[in-house]
Amino acid sequence: MKLTDAHLLEAASHFDTPLYAYDLATLERQLERVQAAFAGARLFYAMKANPNLSLLRRIRAAGFGFECVSHGELERGALLGCSGEEILVNGPAKSAVEYRRGAELGATFIVDRLSELEKLPPKSRILIRVNPALEVSTHDHLATGAAHSKFGVRLEDVSHTLARARDLGHTVRGLHLHIGSAIRDAGDFSLAFEKIAALARETGPLEVLDCGGGWGLDAHLEDIAGVAFEAARAFGAQLWVEPGRFLVAECGVLLTRVVGFKKTARNFALLDAGMTELIRPMLYGAQHPVRALSNSSAVLQTYDLAGPACESGDMLARDVVLATLTEGDVVVIEQAGAYSSAMSSHYLTRPHPIEVLWDGEGWKVIRARETVENLWRLELMGL
Repeated sequence: MKLTDAHLLEAASHFDTPLYAYDLATLERQLERVQAAFAGARLFYAMKANPNLSLLRRIRAAGFGFECVSHGELERGALLGCSGEEILVNGPAKSAVEYRRGAELGATFIVDRLSELEKLPPKSRILIRVNPALEVSTHDHLATGAAHSKFGVRLEDVSHTLARARDLGHTVRGLHLHIGSAIRDAGDFSLAFEKIAALARETGPLEVLDCGGGWGLDAHLEDIAGVAFEAARAFGAQLWVEPGRFLVAECGVLLTRVVGFKKTARNFALLDAGMTELIRPMLYGAQHPVRALSNSSAVLQTYDLAGPACESGDMLARDVVLATLTEGDVVVIEQAGAYSSAMSSHYLTRPHPIEVLWDGEGWKVIRARETVENLWRLELMGL
């Protein structure tokens, strides 16, 4: 059964708000789109986008491995039974426990800087992350391939880094590239892949070229896949990719309820969800599609949707035109399946919302709502 607005209203009524609601059919559609466009490539899900175990289990069942950037993410992968070829260990400042656990699991490490080679477990399998020094069409906080970003080895240092890795006894599998997230201009990928393909004259053949992810939700995957495969062929390499937000953003929504109104120089609708449940608008200036579920007013108004925090930046959207809202109306924040629950916080001692999944037959709870008592349980140990 297809997920409908009536089902979302049912969820808001039964589970209360705020809550994250996911649609399994949409997730499966996105998985299939990536598999079709990148047929023949090895696929890894960037777990940081949404690490919910129920979603991870379904993503793994579709044949995806996991790109992990923390000890906690590695343990989630291990809990699901992943090892070896299913796990990549990434990140610019890996900890000793992440090196140890990655080695125990047989993971491939993505090396972010020359000096990291000395920290790796002996005889590690590695990819060298390359910084293409490319300005891209996304928010500055999301650009990871710019010359000023903290990520990757400079183009001119790649050959030396490869040689040093081999001297230390590591197995160099290939190169890695990830230029950012929510890239708006697909031409950025072409430029980046051309830059990395040019390195083939220096490196010679390699086993792997990992082109990361970062595709916009409206990206034409076949075009991006075409230039990625072309870059991989320059090395005689297998293509790997790491989609994150593209897979899960559209399968999730944040349901929130109107608790009141306020008019100053702006017209505010006050919601029971805010920056603690969805920080992307505050952090990145992200604009999520918004719609109201529970009213049918023909009169339109322009609102700023404000959260409950004592922060002027706690705004989920500005200048949103909606049918006139009333207190108690349910508002849907769309494209909230990625970096919403994952980046939520306990600021103001707010418990994490419940998370539910529509599987075509009904709602399944995939994360229980926290209680406030859970938030201070560990603090009481010292009393």
